[in-house]
Order: sequence, then C-alpha cells, then structure tokens
Amino acid sequence: MVRLFLAEHYPVLVIAISLLSAFTILIAGWMNKKTCLPISLATISVQLFMAFFILHQVITSGTIHYWLGGWAPPWGIEYVIDAFNAYVLVIVLFICLLTAIYAKRSVEKEQPLKIVPFYVVFQLLITGLCGITVTGDIFNLYVFLEIASLAAYALIAVAGGRALKASYNYVIMGSIGACFYLLGVGFLYAVTGSLNMADLSYLLPPLYGNKVVQAAFVFFVVGISIKMALFPLHIWQPDAYTYAPSAVTVIIAAAMSKVSIYAFIRVLFSVFTTKFIQIYVPIDTAISWIAAIAIIMGSVIAIMQTNLKRMLAYSSVSQVGYIVLGVGLYSTHWGLYGALIHILNHAITKGCLFMAAGAIIYRSGLWNIRDFEGLGKKMPYTCAAFTLAALSMIGVPPSVGFITKLCLLLASLEAVEYAFVAVILASTLLNLVYFWRVIDRMYFVRKEGEEEGEKKDEAPTSMVLPALILGSLCIIVGILWLAGEKAPLFPIVEQAVTTLKGVIVP
Repeated sequence: MVRLFLAEHYPVLVIAISLLSAFTILIAGWMNKKTCLPISLATISVQLFMAFFILHQVITSGTIHYWLGGWAPPWGIEYVIDAFNAYVLVIVLFICLLTAIYAKRSVEKEQPLKIVPFYVVFQLLITGLCGITVTGDIFNLYVFLEIASLAAYALIAVAGGRALKASYNYVIMGSIGACFYLLGVGFLYAVTGSLNMADLSYLLPPLYGNKVVQAAFVFFVVGISIKMALFPLHIWQPDAYTYAPSAVTVIIAAAMSKVSIYAFIRVLFSVFTTKFIQIYVPIDTAISWIAAIAIIMGSVIAIMQTNLKRMLAYSSVSQVGYIVLGVGLYSTHWGLYGALIHILNHAITKGCLFMAAGAIIYRSGLWNIRDFEGLGKKMPYTCAAFTLAALSMIGVPPSVGFITKLCLLLASLEAVEYAFVAVILASTLLNLVYFWRVIDRMYFVRKEGEEEGEKKDEAPTSMVLPALILGSLCIIVGILWLAGEKAPLFPIVEQAVTTLKGVIVP
C-alpha cells in the first residue's frame, strides 16, 4: 500500500527529493565533503527509477495528471506527463546519473576547494530540469527554467578565469531569453486569465487573430530559441561550453539543451496549434530555413576550430538545427519522429564526446586538436568512445545518428523540400571533415620521438566508463531502431509523436 501510495506521487517526488537532496548535500558536506557524491548518486538513481516507472505508466495507462495540493486546474498547478515528456525525463536523468559518476575525479582536480558547492548547485540544476519537463503550467515552467539557468550560470563561473566572462555572457543572453518568455506568459494571461497549458489550448483558438496572442507567440519562440542556442541566437554557447568545467559542459550540452528544446516543442504544439502556425503566424517554413542555415553554419564554423571543446560547441549549434528542422517539418510523417529521435541521439553522442574531451584534458592537458598525435595508443578507451560517438554524429549506419538523418531526409522528400535534402547531405560531409581530422590525429599520426611501445596513460575509470556506455549506446540504440516495431524504443517514440500530433490537430 505504501509503495502504491508513493507511486501515485512520483510526478512531484521526482522534483521534491532532488530539491531536498540539494539541502542535504549542503549540510552533510559541511561535516564531510566525501558524502556529497554518494548522496547525489543515490538521489539521481531514485529519480531515474521513478522516471522509468512514470514512462511505463504512461505507455500502458495513458497521460498522468497530478494536481498539486489537490487544487484542480486551471486554478491550481498541474503536472502533466505524457509519452513525450516521460521519454525526455528518462533521457535527462540517465545523462545526469552518468555525469555525476564522471564528475567525481574531474571536480576533485579542477575545483578541489569547491566540491560541496558544486554538488549542491548540480543537484539544483537537476531539480530545475525535472521541473521543466513535468509541469503543465506555463508560468511554473518559467520558474523551473530560471532555477536551472541560475544553477548553470554558477556552475560555469566556478571555473574562474575566462569562464567568468562566458558565464556573464550567458547570464545576459539567458536573462533576455527569460524576459521574452515571461512577456509571452503575461500576454497570454492578460487575454485568457489562465496559465494552464491544456486550458490555454482550448481558450486560444477564438483569439488567434488577436495581436497580443500573436506577439506572445513571437516572444515565446525568440525567448526559448536563446535558451536552446538556436542560430543566430547562440552567441553565449561556444564560450560557455569551452571554458566551463568538464562535467558542467557535459550536463549543459547533453541534458539542459534537450530540456530547452522540449520546452520549445511543448509551447509550440501544446499551447498553440497548427492552425495558428499555418494561418496566423506562418512560421513553420521560417523555422525550417533557420534550422537549415544553423546546420550548415554550425558545421562550417566547427571546421575552423582548433580547440576540441569549441569545435564540439559549434557542432551542437548544428545539431540543434537538425531537431528544429524536424519540428519545422511537423506536417510530414517523419518530421517530428526525426526530431524526437535526434533528442536522444544528441544527448548520448554529445554527452559522450564532451566526456571524452574532458578525459583527454584531465589526463594530458591537451585542448588543441593538433596536439592529439598518437592519443589513440595512450588513451585507447577514451578515444574509442569518442570515435563511436563521432560516427553516430556523422550518420554512419547502424548508429542512431543514421536513423535520425534518414528520418529527416524522408521528411524533406515528403515535403518536397529538396533544398533540405541537400543541406542534410552537405552537413554529413562537413561532419565527416571536422570529426575525421580528430580521429586521424588520434590514430594515424605519430608524434615525433614517440616510441613504439609507449605506455598507456588512460583517464580514471570513473571518467572513461560513462563515456564508453554512451559511446556503445550510439550503436546499440541505432540497431534497436532498425529492428522496427519489435524494438522497445519504437512504440515509445511513436506514442510521443502521436500524442503531440493529437494535441496540435485543430
């Protein structure tokens, strides 16, 4: 009975225990800083268990509605979990768990005097990410978005030096994005008197011609685009990813960016409708072209970089473009499908790539790609994980990146947008260029004076193992998806796409 009672409250507990854990880490850390990591790992593990249970309940029993304090919506705050956000919640918490394991040695070396504050703020970041994912209230989403953003600002700045400027730029751009989002919330509340997403979706159709509603839509799109670093609003991102502590870069690039994209899709489709997008603010074509430009420009600028983390940062600009392109092609069968698959693809591949980059910096202190000669022999497992993720990012079959690009190609063909087909194929070649030069330096270029039998100098197991897990998943998930309807992931994404399309039908 107790277990069933707790299970009913998993939607709120997945947030509450994370918030309580942050305070517990702070108190326990004062007495013994070695307790910080175990508490964080235990908390995220419990959250991940809850997320899997929630996903199972959604798939088998349908959407979950949880009323906070027993107050019925739209007067009270409601948590709504369907197949889409249950899927994202599992991805985010899985990445957070591996990042916490990865962070142990990384934080001990990079920030030995700030271990306790790091884990406190790290847990607050996870609290914000979970809150954004499960809430069904548009203002509550803003609150959690700011909790996550403030935590991210602090985690980046903790590195000091150039990270302070990167964090400051992020604060400025992030605050502008938050203000735009909040203006959108205020405009909608002014004309509807409601903040509940489901309630707004019913109240807005008669008001679609209202200029205030149209302005709110634009504010939402621009504000969240800044948060998810959509080109050309990405200017805060390269420095933030480059100079942040390695573990922070992993969670921001692999988890936080996915939650921002989730918020973009949720507001676009669960609050507004295709009728509004097509007739009143015909932005789907504009979004698709902006995404196409982002795909090419991100890849081109990535080729120009010599700093590995900076190269991966611009690669992320390109990859966000893939997801937004799928969103722009929502009217096709494969558009949203490709976008949702790429959320998973980008989380595991970019998480793996930044983990490998951090491990290389930890062990060898190398940032510049030109200095990677012979690294494949010295750090074979780290370089193997990097290579697996790079192959997925390029789109080599049977990786999950291949599945993503195949879906987007099919969506582009269905929409008769051959320019987007050319963009995806061109981007694949550009991806090959900037990833291959790294792999080439690692495996095929021998450093001058290097001896044949030089000893291995691998990064710590706690850093290498999470990277290998994610690198292996890049291939395993792709193979599972190629299995079609028999694959366990197929019905989850299928139901998520069906849910979104069910919500957005006029």
